[in-house]
Amino acid sequence: MPPRLLVNLEEIDLNRVEIEIEGIREANPQRYEMEQLSGIIRFAPEEGCIVGYKDITGDEFWIRGHIPGRPIMPGVIMCEAAAQLCSFYYQNALLNDTERFVGFGGMTDVKFRGTVHVGDRLILIAKNVELKSRRAVFQTQGVVNGRMVFEAVIIGMPI
Repeated sequence: MPPRLLVNLEEIDLNRVEIEIEGIREANPQRYEMEQLSGIIRFAPEEGCIVGYKDITGDEFWIRGHIPGRPIMPGVIMCEAAAQLCSFYYQNALLNDTERFVGFGGMTDVKFRGTVHVGDRLILIAKNVELKSRRAVFQTQGVVNGRMVFEAVIIGMPI
């Protein structure tokens, strides 16, 4: 049985986008195929949480090769999307430095619990556990249609 969600998604308007892609690009350097966020639904650093999403389209770079005829979003890309959400949080809550960003420092406790397909909206949730100038730790979860599809603890370091 999966753990409880880090936030109650029923209390959030999942159709109200707080930060569009251009706002994400101001904080995150990823572009083209490696841009894995579509928007931020809720950014609440005072509560230590952020909720974003990735709309899975037929144009994703991994579709052609990751299970031809039945494309499934790779777990590593799910984790990358969550890491980008954490990076946005860190950049806007602590760093505020356009020359640096938060890169992957590690992951622990990764579990995949479901699949993500073309046409899905992957809701990404991150809850801050530790936020310091040299390291950030977040609990993260991914949800599709109300069902948790992955969870991981993501560790980031400013680069």
